[in-house]
Amino acid sequence: MALSLYVDTARWRAHQKSVLDQFPDLVPVCKGNGYGFGHERLADEAIRFGSDTLAVGTTYEAARIKDWFSGDLLVLTPFRRGEEPVPLPDRVIRSVSSVDGVHALVGARVVIECMSSMKRHGVREEELGQLHAAIEDVRLEGFALHLPLDRTDGSDAVEEVIGWMDRLRAARLPLHTMFVSHLRAEELARLRQQFPQTRFRARIGTRLWLGDHEATEYRGAVLDVTPVVKGDRFGYRQQKAASDGWLVVVAGGTSHGVGLEAPKALHGVMPRAKGVARAGLATVNRNLSPFVWAGKQRWFAEPPHMQVSILFVPSDAQEPKVGDELVAHLRHTTTQFDRLVDR
Repeated sequence: MALSLYVDTARWRAHQKSVLDQFPDLVPVCKGNGYGFGHERLADEAIRFGSDTLAVGTTYEAARIKDWFSGDLLVLTPFRRGEEPVPLPDRVIRSVSSVDGVHALVGARVVIECMSSMKRHGVREEELGQLHAAIEDVRLEGFALHLPLDRTDGSDAVEEVIGWMDRLRAARLPLHTMFVSHLRAEELARLRQQFPQTRFRARIGTRLWLGDHEATEYRGAVLDVTPVVKGDRFGYRQQKAASDGWLVVVAGGTSHGVGLEAPKALHGVMPRAKGVARAGLATVNRNLSPFVWAGKQRWFAEPPHMQVSILFVPSDAQEPKVGDELVAHLRHTTTQFDRLVDR
């Protein structure tokens, strides 16, 4: 009895191929929890479709994945002087976002991140002149730009990349490879046409692994079903049942990521109103679970436990049975499954 991730493998791989066809020479990204699939599985997939490079989030992830992927590993978190050293093979490429970082990585393979409109990290335009001396002591694999997902000011992503290409060229820095994130296929094609001597490599994770929502499905197995009548007390806090129905114990709790949700950016009046409504219900211990039964998302009977959740299913719905599986709407990047089932 488990929280399972079911994967329609043929459909999932067909989607991967469609992304690979749109973005030739892409660098697949495998970071965090492996986008819900795990590092080992995504490393296997990258090997299967012939990638020469796999991008990971941290040096610690690189240390784990190096035994599963024999190609180059690009660490996306920028190097910082004084960070804890992690033993890594020579095929690991470090991202660097400062001139000082380049100076500190003598002999290393590096990708230099430029400061984009994300304003997260990167070398600034006024620092480009200092890079000439710094890159003499490293093996420069290229430059990189991590771009925003939304452009509410109407700016153009391609123009932002072109602006940086012009700055790098004016600073007489090598432009043999540029790593980019969050560009559309047609935008990448425009850049390749304008700069035929530069190799553009799109770093893609979410679109590659999670772009087809119908290819995957989480399900939690029903472990126990207990009938209750209105007024019955239950659970750790001995709350009263609001009506007749069943308490349904289902696999999937906080250790799996159930009940844990990353903040979302809300756009528009309706999503904001729904967010306010959910917050109001939570103050009176009414929290909607991610589990679906009989066509409806069901309420938590109480906050999820470490490995299971207890749901309340009212008596006007069909009674769940032990062994049934409930579809769960969970965010891949915050969920840990018990088992993965290819079908």
